[in-house]
Parts: sequence; structure tokens; C-alpha cells
Amino acid sequence: MKLLRIVLAVIISTLAATVAAQIYPSKPIRLIVPFPPGGTVDISARVIAPALAEILGQSVVIDNRAGAAGIIGADLVAKSRPDGYTLLMGSNSSLSMAAALNTATPYDPIRDFVPISLVGSTPFVLAVHPSVQAKSMKEFIALAKSKPGQLSMASGGIGQLVGALFQSKTDTKFLDVPYQGVGPAGIALIGGQVDLMFDQLATGAPPAKAGKTRVLAVTSNSRTIQLPDVPTATEAGLTDFVVESITGVLAPAGTPSEIIDRLNNAILAALQQPATKERFATISLVTTPSTPAQFSDYLREDLARWKKVVKDAGIKQQ
Repeated sequence: MKLLRIVLAVIISTLAATVAAQIYPSKPIRLIVPFPPGGTVDISARVIAPALAEILGQSVVIDNRAGAAGIIGADLVAKSRPDGYTLLMGSNSSLSMAAALNTATPYDPIRDFVPISLVGSTPFVLAVHPSVQAKSMKEFIALAKSKPGQLSMASGGIGQLVGALFQSKTDTKFLDVPYQGVGPAGIALIGGQVDLMFDQLATGAPPAKAGKTRVLAVTSNSRTIQLPDVPTATEAGLTDFVVESITGVLAPAGTPSEIIDRLNNAILAALQQPATKERFATISLVTTPSTPAQFSDYLREDLARWKKVVKDAGIKQQ
């Protein structure tokens, strides 16, 4: 009888989950953005939310839960009920990079989430203050090698790890100057308080176009529309330096596969809409739809990559 009760409980639980998945969604969905309004992750969520709401037939509400470089908002989702009604707009910063830098991160980016789909990607730029006596990547590396530890690098967020990877590959050494976010770091670069910064294309292109900074290279496979005259790192002579920042939607671990599939299909459809692609292009993001498995593989590879960077660069984990 005890065994029968267990079997019946499993059957009832399975049937309940199946029924719930079949009628999903039956109420508004909350999409957690673990950063303040205005950044790439937030804008990604606000671009895709209306399209998802139309496809799913339910409102998709953006909920900004900023703090601790994305950890607070991501942790909220990790500990939420796995019913598909609380989702995360994730990024390298709140997932793989957070885990690589912080041993006390309260969640495991692989174990505690179910990836649904990648959404967009954008490369980084190596930007220097106009006073820096280097007009190309080759000249800049030579300058950095002649002044080990003297060129100051603003680091706000994931740019710190991109800078660490650059130093490892070029045998250079910068003076790391930490800031509370990309915004303050960018202001410091424009003001000449620091010499260089690895910034996302979306925020690094405007000051370069205005002549306030000089971009020496982009970390993408090909040149960008925003800065067509700027070479890729490969073109500039630095091989194997393709680095991108991603956004993607995830659910708490344990979310039924039927719901994950429903959401994946909706996201793929939303990303195919011309209006979505055009809006993403204005913020220097390229749409990158994927399967859950592809997103999962990306996260595992990205986590391994940044753990190695942290170890090789001797960055002190928090």
C-alpha cells in the first residue's frame, strides 16, 4: 500500500505538472532584470517583453532587482517557484563571471537555472583616452610593455575580466582601477582619470564617435556597423581574442520541460520579428536565438573560460 501511494503521488504530480504546462501561461510573467534600468540587459528585456506578451497572450512585467553585480536579482530567480512565472534576463556578469569571481555566490549558474534561449550578444572595445600615445593596437601593446603597471585601466563590471584576459595574452600589466559600474568607469576614461577601458560596444561607441575616446579594436569576429573603421582584434594582430557579452532568458531549475519549450518557441518567434532586430541593432546587440541545450553549452564553456582567466591572472576571488 505504501508503494502504491508513492506511485499514485508521482502520477498525480506528473499529471498536475502536465496540465499546468498545457494551460501555461495563465497569468502575467515576471522577467527579473538584475541591473538598474538603462543598461544592455535591461534594454534587452524591454525590447523582447512586448513581443513575448503578444505571442504568449499574457503580460510580461519587467522587474529590476539590482545589486551586487547582478547577483541579488539572479538569486531571487534561482530560489523562485519553478512554474515559469518568474524568469531571469541573465548575462555573463550575473552568471558565469559572477561565479568565477565570487566563491560565495549563493547560486550555481549551471545547477540552479534552466537555460531557455540566448537573446543577444555584443562585443567589447578597447578604448583609450586621446592623450594615450598609441593610434593602433600594435603601438598600444608596445607602449604598455614599455610601462608595466603604469597605464591605468578602469574596471567596472565584466570589463575587468576582459582586461585580465588581454593582459594574459599580450604579456602586459595595467594598474587596475575599480569603479562601481560601467557608467562611472566610462566617465573616468572620458575625463582622463584613467588611460584605458574595456567597454561594451553599446556604451563604448558613442564617446568614440564624439572624439572623447579612441577605440583601437573591437573583440568581434567582424567589424561593426557602429564603428566600421575600427579593426577587429584579429585584424589588429591579436589572435584568439573574440569576447562577447550575452543576454539570455533562464528559469529556475525544476521548471517543467513543456514550459521551457513553450518559452523557447516564443522567444525564437520574438527574435525573428524585424522590429525586434532593428531595436536591438540600435543598442549594438545582435539577436542570437538558440535552443536550451545550446545556451547550456555556452554557459558551461563561458564559466570554464573565466575561471581560468581569474586563476591565471591571480585575481583575488571575493
